[in-house]
Amino acid sequence: MKEIKIYNSLVENLNEVLRDTLLKIPFHIKGKIEEIRLKRGMPLMIYYEGNDYFVSRNGEITEDISKAVIVNEKHIESTFQLISNYSPYAYLEEIKNGYITIAGGHRIGIGGKVVYGQNGIENIKNISSLNIRIAREKIGISNFLMPYLINDKRYFYNTLIISPPQCGKTTLLRDIVRNLSNGSSFYKGFKVSIIDERSELAGMYNGIPQKDIGIRTDVLDGCLKSDGIIMAIRSLSPEIIAVDEIGGKKDVEAIHEALRAGIKLIATIHGSSIQEIREKQSMKGIFEEKVFERYIVLDRSNGVGTVKALADRNYNPIYLKKGA
Repeated sequence: MKEIKIYNSLVENLNEVLRDTLLKIPFHIKGKIEEIRLKRGMPLMIYYEGNDYFVSRNGEITEDISKAVIVNEKHIESTFQLISNYSPYAYLEEIKNGYITIAGGHRIGIGGKVVYGQNGIENIKNISSLNIRIAREKIGISNFLMPYLINDKRYFYNTLIISPPQCGKTTLLRDIVRNLSNGSSFYKGFKVSIIDERSELAGMYNGIPQKDIGIRTDVLDGCLKSDGIIMAIRSLSPEIIAVDEIGGKKDVEAIHEALRAGIKLIATIHGSSIQEIREKQSMKGIFEEKVFERYIVLDRSNGVGTVKALADRNYNPIYLKKGA
């Protein structure tokens, strides 16, 4: 029921015609939808369980494009005005990065004409598409992993989550942060700093996290990872820093700064295996130094967020207990 409420609340932010259509979608599907895709002149689409579907006027989910609602310019424009509270310039810093975050922590990606100025990207105009990613948190999904990430001396192992797109890496990272921050019966809570470059981890809205990230967690929202890591070291005294989607040279340099300051790290990266990530040029130094002590590899073999493998710093498999 909670998942359906999240979905219904989200679609209230859309154009009236699209809203009424999307509210007609059957209950058993609403709670599974991961994305709603609006493209000018194209069929209204949703994405769930690894597949795209069209939506008809009466809310029917179909693979027959002839039955689909066709998204027009008015649908796009009025939805954009609604999600920006009729004041796009108030969201200009986010828009420059290609998205807007709305209440609930939902992120809406923006396609259109990118406008450059003297300082780089200044705006996106002539909006042609909106990709609405529904932010859902799954409290407790990392509980079974925590004993493998912390030893009995309250030592947290630097951890890297490796995952292809849309396999639940951000959701898992967020729940691990929540557990680290809150603590448990076998370890005290840690001070955690989230560097939330894309506003996905905490889902900040008007300065308030829309997701449960724990009681000891600070957030640097909309901040470049390379800048945010240094800022956190200087001002937030974290024991652990959490970042999503590392990979750039500057990210790696900032990670080394954190390690030199004695701060632990948990991060995610796009990939399908440890071997694939080891071959990335920007990551070679990190792997040679064996910075990460735990590797979690995700896939969708048993649904989003399936833990395909867990390994130690030498890439030896760690076997999860049965039932975990």
